Amino acid sequence: MTYLLIKSLHLLFVMAWIAAVFYLPRILVNLSESAGKPEVQERLLLMGRRLYRFGHNMFGIAFVFGVALWQGWRLFPAALPNIVGSMHWLDAKLAVVAILLAYFIGCGRLLKRVPAGIPLPSSRALRWFNELPVLLVLGVIYLALAKPF
Repeated sequence: MTYLLIKSLHLLFVMAWIAAVFYLPRILVNLSESAGKPEVQERLLLMGRRLYRFGHNMFGIAFVFGVALWQGWRLFPAALPNIVGSMHWLDAKLAVVAILLAYFIGCGRLLKRVPAGIPLPSSRALRWFNELPVLLVLGVIYLALAKPF
């Protein structure tokens, strides 16, 4: 029961973080397209800063529950099973999650460029940039479900 509760909470907070990962680049696209409209840009910047902070909080909570699932069996062997063992799919999954986190932080850095007056890439380039996390999340889902190695 404890294992399923922790896993459910981990998935809930992962989904909240991924929502932020998907939406923050869209705010960047809108910022790029709203050049010359200071009132719109100010609102988008406020939304982007709040979303970035929210995303970091959700990642942190998901990380804590993920570590509990990964290593919790060491502290509570009766409640949390060792589900990983010598399987290496988790190593690959964590590498893809690290890339997703770097992507999210990169989006945050792009967001911080706008108030400094540094121009964003074109909206077309940002639209392509916006599609990258879909492929990465697909990789995480595949690795978590298929456990190929």
